[in-house]
Amino acid sequence: MSEQSGKISHEFFKESFLGKCGKKRPEVTAGPQFGVDVSIINLANGQAMAMASDPLSLIPSLGLSESARLSVNLVANDIATTGFAPMYGQIVLNLPAEFSKKDFQTYWDYFHQYCSKLGIAITGGHTGFIEGQNSTIAGGGTLVTIADQNQMLTSTLAEPGDAILVTKGCAISSVALLARSFPETVKNEAGAEHYHKACDLFYEISVLEEALLATSLDLEQGVTAMHDVTEGGVLGAIYELAVASANGAIVYKDQLPVSETQSRVCEVFSLDATECIGAGAMIITCKKEAVQKIISKLKEKDISCTEVGQITDQAKGIKLNTAGQASDLIYKEKDPYWEAFFKALNAGWK
Repeated sequence: MSEQSGKISHEFFKESFLGKCGKKRPEVTAGPQFGVDVSIINLANGQAMAMASDPLSLIPSLGLSESARLSVNLVANDIATTGFAPMYGQIVLNLPAEFSKKDFQTYWDYFHQYCSKLGIAITGGHTGFIEGQNSTIAGGGTLVTIADQNQMLTSTLAEPGDAILVTKGCAISSVALLARSFPETVKNEAGAEHYHKACDLFYEISVLEEALLATSLDLEQGVTAMHDVTEGGVLGAIYELAVASANGAIVYKDQLPVSETQSRVCEVFSLDATECIGAGAMIITCKKEAVQKIISKLKEKDISCTEVGQITDQAKGIKLNTAGQASDLIYKEKDPYWEAFFKALNAGWK
């Protein structure tokens, strides 16, 4: 496995991109930053535009429908951190030359279907077919939303004293994708019941509903910031949010939501569920008095939400409390999911 698999590190970002993002324009209020999901551009009449981009997936073990679903939801999750739903999308597809017209029509029909369901108008993009293209990354997508400047959230807005909440659970996408990629292994090692539950977690990867529900409360007494969980897992996402907002944090590991299914599947692949790719969970920071209101609001829609820590002053650092002992939360630049996946693949696991 290449040392460069997965997202670039924070150090790579600083070395390669910091201060090298073209012309500085005053209306860009949030540009490329560590731990920030979207870019924000101020428009006229007190409006702002948020944009987010992500790779698009074409994964044989998932199939065309689920690849399209994953692609749309992962970009939409970034926009959801603003507290608003995506409105417009640009889709770029660079597909294998041997990809049939029938498969393309099926694949695109699912993009149309999932974007329509989320209220996204596809406004353009690019489609091409390339010899030698055999990657599971089929291109890239950008989603856009427009809302009032003073209502749009970013992960930079968390404040000391805020509670830290996690929706659903840890390692949602890791567990779902590993179960679907290595079904025989997961059935044999974790059991058929946990295999089926793990596969079903794939349909929990969207965080748009909980984001909109949480921010439907009065912002003055409610949500201050959100950050969707991706590489680095729940712990990595909390670390990123703390850095983005120039704060510290204390996280209680025994409060992190890990179901038996997530634990059992991660154990098969020697993974810690709190540290690996966890799309499907949202980190929410909020005022202490809003914690129970938000948890109750989400529970009405059968979305679990757990308080796991608190935002602190930056001087206190980012800490992980394990069994009553606090230590520095170590940020993993490389998500362990990738090593586990390729190790299983190379070992011929089925």
